[in-house]
Amino acid sequence: MLPTQSLGNRLDISRSRLMFAEFFISILIIVVCIYIILNIFTRGKTIAEEKFTLWKVQAIDTVKYSRDLAREKQSDTSFDGVIESQVHSIAELGATHVSIGTPYDEEFIPYLRRWVYASRKNNLKVWFRGNLSGWEGWFDYGPITRQEHKDKIKNFILRNPDLFEDGDIFTTCTECENGVVGDPRQTKDVYGFRRFLIEEYMLAKESFRIIDKEVSANYFSMNADVARIVMDKETTKKLDGIVVIDHYVASPEKLDNDIREISQKSGGKVVLGEFGAPIPDIHGKMSEDEQVEWISDVMLRISENKNLLGVNYWTSFGASTQIWDENGNVRKFGDVLKKYYQPKIFKGIIKNEIGYPLKGVAISTDERSTHTNEEGTFSLPYIEDDLLVKIWVSGYKEDKYLIVDKQDVVILLKKEKEDALFKIIKNIYKAFN
Repeated sequence: MLPTQSLGNRLDISRSRLMFAEFFISILIIVVCIYIILNIFTRGKTIAEEKFTLWKVQAIDTVKYSRDLAREKQSDTSFDGVIESQVHSIAELGATHVSIGTPYDEEFIPYLRRWVYASRKNNLKVWFRGNLSGWEGWFDYGPITRQEHKDKIKNFILRNPDLFEDGDIFTTCTECENGVVGDPRQTKDVYGFRRFLIEEYMLAKESFRIIDKEVSANYFSMNADVARIVMDKETTKKLDGIVVIDHYVASPEKLDNDIREISQKSGGKVVLGEFGAPIPDIHGKMSEDEQVEWISDVMLRISENKNLLGVNYWTSFGASTQIWDENGNVRKFGDVLKKYYQPKIFKGIIKNEIGYPLKGVAISTDERSTHTNEEGTFSLPYIEDDLLVKIWVSGYKEDKYLIVDKQDVVILLKKEKEDALFKIIKNIYKAFN
């Protein structure tokens, strides 16, 4: 027979173990409940409807109307209907920006406002691709000096803050080589050309800071051959890593290769400030079917080019490359542009096996990539279905997913190593799901 004291000690130990077990189970239940509740709150989440694009800048140029008719139509209020119609068509195609070529002289500001107003009405940002008329002698304006150009650009920005909106682009001097500063291929003054671009950028950047607008002012459009000699790595760095080329070539392959070459040589990202076809002197005459074939080849190639940051198709109306005819009817290749300006979106949420959303998961194809946000959601633009996507994050096994035009997918990642607690929670979670 056991002594009473010994029996009492054993009972105390048993009670302590029971209390500990109850405590442990209670904590476990609380943890599981937290995970389940979190999963309930995230299970029904859908991805916010945002505009996801292949490129940061997807613009369409209006220069044939916004610049060339600036004086002729500046007092014609009935022309507002034409402006609105054209800008609306550009927005419908999927553009992020409308490129406006109206000069920055005082005479043309009222006309410029009409284009900007139509752009805002159609939820478009503006790429200001004009200049001061005296730079190239537009509309019979007399020549101006480099210093006058800088002074006038500064005044234009500071005196017209309401023209601008965060996300706009402002080119102080479109194709500078065609004006006062001269073409460095002929003048050989490469240093002076570089210095002028940098000074103009610093001046414009400071002016936009003063008016408290987030406007990009480092988009200096230039001929690709000018860019090859001007945009070295030091200059590109001082222009915050952007090289803009207005580039027309015979073949889609050359256009793609030139983008890669200029990006590698400059160390920056390239923006196509102008591209399009047919240019008769380069492409000859094209039927609509031939134009579709050429544009399709270009868009496929450049959509896979990681060196390309943005595009501006030249032009909307009024040229051999136009998207719409004089009656406003879209030409066949317009559907090709729309396909790339409004890509399909692969979107969803990524969780672990107990339903917890995972932040910072990489989702990538050969051409582009993105990461999940705080809520585990992601959106990735793409063009063609049957695209294989790689999904990975530290601590979890890499996964692959085949896109088949499916929306709001839920992807579960498996941990590389599971501890005992995780296994218990996972089994309970599966029981509830």
